[in-house]
Amino acid sequence: MSKIFRFQLKPRHKHLLRMIRENRFRLGFAMICMLIVGGSTGAVAFLVKPILDDIFFKQNAFMLKIIPLAVIFIYFLRGAAQYGHTYLMNYVGQSIIRQLRNQLYDTITCLSLSFFYQERTGRLMSRVTNDVNIIKGMVSTAVTGALRDCFSIISLIFVIFYRDWLMAIFALIILPLAFYPVVELGRRVRRVSTGCQECMADMSSFLHETFAGNKIVKAFGMEEYEKQRFFRKTRALFRMEMKAVAAKALSSPVMEILGGIGVAFIIWYGGYKVINGTSSPGTFFSFMTAVLMLYEPVKKLSKLNNNIQEGLAAADRVFDILEKESDLVEKPNPVHMKREPHSVRFENVWFRYEDDWVLKNINIEAKAGEILAIVGMSGGGKTSLVNLIPRFYDVSKGGIYIDDIDVRDMSVSSLRNQIAIVTQEPILFNDTIRENIAYGNQNATEEDITRAAKAAYAYDFVQSFAKGFQTTIGELGSRLSGGEKQRICIARALLKDAPILILDEATSSLDSEAEMLVQKALENLMKGRTTFVIAHRLSTIAYANRIIVLVKGEIVEEGHHDELMEFGGEYYKLNQMQLKN
Repeated sequence: MSKIFRFQLKPRHKHLLRMIRENRFRLGFAMICMLIVGGSTGAVAFLVKPILDDIFFKQNAFMLKIIPLAVIFIYFLRGAAQYGHTYLMNYVGQSIIRQLRNQLYDTITCLSLSFFYQERTGRLMSRVTNDVNIIKGMVSTAVTGALRDCFSIISLIFVIFYRDWLMAIFALIILPLAFYPVVELGRRVRRVSTGCQECMADMSSFLHETFAGNKIVKAFGMEEYEKQRFFRKTRALFRMEMKAVAAKALSSPVMEILGGIGVAFIIWYGGYKVINGTSSPGTFFSFMTAVLMLYEPVKKLSKLNNNIQEGLAAADRVFDILEKESDLVEKPNPVHMKREPHSVRFENVWFRYEDDWVLKNINIEAKAGEILAIVGMSGGGKTSLVNLIPRFYDVSKGGIYIDDIDVRDMSVSSLRNQIAIVTQEPILFNDTIRENIAYGNQNATEEDITRAAKAAYAYDFVQSFAKGFQTTIGELGSRLSGGEKQRICIARALLKDAPILILDEATSSLDSEAEMLVQKALENLMKGRTTFVIAHRLSTIAYANRIIVLVKGEIVEEGHHDELMEFGGEYYKLNQMQLKN
């Protein structure tokens, strides 16, 4: 088969075959069922001769009783075998798809943040749903059909050679000629199929963005604009789909024409032998039935080749993700950190995403339990700096040390277990309030969750809901206000009880009343923890032990609030700017 369709097996395709071989026992039973289906096809063609010669011409009453029973038995066996191979092969296909989806999700979630900034969410979703589904069609339908049809072809070839070997040779000469255009069309189908899958992924990404940002679409009156953008994408997908249809549709006519030539020759040659008396009508019709039945699975093989080519194109897209390696490399025997107060030190740290340096020669140390505030204009590198602590990215030069241990020497899970984060945009999941608070501590008791909610000033509004902590908050916490969402995030960080805390502009998007409550909750959260606070409103960081000012990735000032105000530098300018506003 590989020679006929010229499959070029890459390591990724071999990986797929290994997954198929893991189901070898079910595949073995499915193969037996397919052998029975193929054999029954040949048996039906074989029975045409005794039906015509013994029943209709010789009028044999005994054969009239036996052959109908034989036909019933053959079709009963065929039906049972068809059910068996369909169920078993679909089981194998669904099993492989489940494994691929699990592997994809496992790989994607373990990749670094840089990967997620480069890839669009909708495209990743399309890989997990649409592309994997196409592979399922290849494994459970195309491969099954190819094997079944091959067995049918083998049994029917046996029948035609048994009936008339010379006429069989002439009938089969046409088959190799038919496969060349089929193979070429299959290659075109694979190329076009890749384009279709890219268009589908682009559409999924578009839908994800516009549905998630529907409020902004409506607020700016951009419904018509977004409709037109969507229509252009459906038009592009339509064009690619029609190219695929054109390539697929050519396969069948090619086989029909060549098959018609072969059948015409058989009618002429077989009819000539019957007229001359060198062959019986039963032999001719048995041969003719077998040939007609033979061309049907051959035509199906050409269509199945298209499905296999689509599946291989989808497999390439899936394995493009599975074969990606994370930028973060963990050492073979990493250090495992204990839960205890930690100091954090940046030593000659430089960092860049692509070409331009985002951070330059950063040297700071936050002692255990110290609160370090980071301020500066937007784009100065504040968030990039704190993202290096949990190894969302690795430093380009220099090193970050926790208790004098380089974070690159620690296990990633152990490192992140020491850190809790509260971001400017509250990130919650479409689950209950209880599950969102316990997200970082699955073993927490109800008392622990209640205590964290009270410390985060969230308990009162949670209790105002009819279901309390069992209230489902909607996608991204849509049922809660901004302040309520932020307090749930703080409760989540409190429950994690990590010794290092990162607050990334946790109050900048809140109104004054919500900010006051959240600020109180943050004060509870920061007690006894080594804390890095990124602040937009300078009035919220007067409590910090130290403040550093970042300008274009460099630390230009460092000190306490009063010291920096007296110095009259960048911090003073930022403060005066906010006072004027």
